Amino acid sequence: MKNGKFGFGIIGAGVIGPTHAAAIADLKDRAELIGVADVEEARAAALAKDVGAKQVYKDYKEMLKNRDIDIINICLPSGMHGEAAKDAAKAGKHIVCEKPIEITLPKIDDMVSACAKAKVKLACIFQRRMAPFSIELKKKIDSGSFGTLVSGSAYLKYFRSHEYYGSAGWRATWELDGGGALMNQGVHGIDLINWLMGGISSVYAVCETRTRKIKVEDNAVAMVRFKNGAQGVIEGSTTIYPALPTRFEIGGEKGSVVMTDAGFISWDFEGEKEKPALAGEKKEGTGSDNRAVTRSGHTLQVADMMDAIKNNREPVCNGAEGRKAVELILAIYKSSKEKKEIKLPL
Repeated sequence: MKNGKFGFGIIGAGVIGPTHAAAIADLKDRAELIGVADVEEARAAALAKDVGAKQVYKDYKEMLKNRDIDIINICLPSGMHGEAAKDAAKAGKHIVCEKPIEITLPKIDDMVSACAKAKVKLACIFQRRMAPFSIELKKKIDSGSFGTLVSGSAYLKYFRSHEYYGSAGWRATWELDGGGALMNQGVHGIDLINWLMGGISSVYAVCETRTRKIKVEDNAVAMVRFKNGAQGVIEGSTTIYPALPTRFEIGGEKGSVVMTDAGFISWDFEGEKEKPALAGEKKEGTGSDNRAVTRSGHTLQVADMMDAIKNNREPVCNGAEGRKAVELILAIYKSSKEKKEIKLPL
């Protein structure tokens, strides 16, 4: 720390890099963005200028030598997260990594191991977990208010154009994107339903490429069984026009809740008259535009990382938590390929 502030460095100044920069700026009383690195140096310079960062790097390994940087935010294509994280860990930097944390389990395990060896913190961005209504619903589920949980489903219906997929060579590739509608867009919702419901024990899925000229899936449906015995559905797509609000439905013998990114649409429990404020259906967000990311959740996760360092605790969504969503998506892919139910853990 310098002058009582944590120093940050961003690796990757593309679509999501500016969101991380804005989140750090939100916490300027205790955080400072010192450097930005990108193989396209002009792009790094543009972002650095916008946010007042002093250092620009083409090679992120040079930035890792900067002793004023305590925390590295990784905003690279998904399949490049692992190497950057291991390099950052070796340099003694704590890491905030964009979703998915990586695209294979061995790569994730290597990241977690490298961070443990270097005694640095590792956090994965899953900002939906930080929303107050997500936390409220999680507490309601864990309290037993639903009685026997019967159902938990996530509907993740996005729209991504042909132009979107052609905008960068890594998009929609198994090698760097790790998949399509589920691994890139749907991973946030998949993490959330898995977390809310306490984990998934098995999946039976069908993944297809319906309308886009890509090698990964643009549409997928999975039937899931949770560890608590409840059943549910995960639907993910990037071919729905216009995109539909991301939607989560939780049902039990004593109550049910429907939630979108806008908040609760319905909240009904046997014998309960009071309920939280309900929100209307909204279509804002990243459903149709991947750049329309609100930064509030990122800000909360950056703040959580700083607090985790100060108090020597794990971040709310650490490497092990980030691994769970990827394992689940890989199980869905495996089920579709082998045309059978797949049990977790893999």
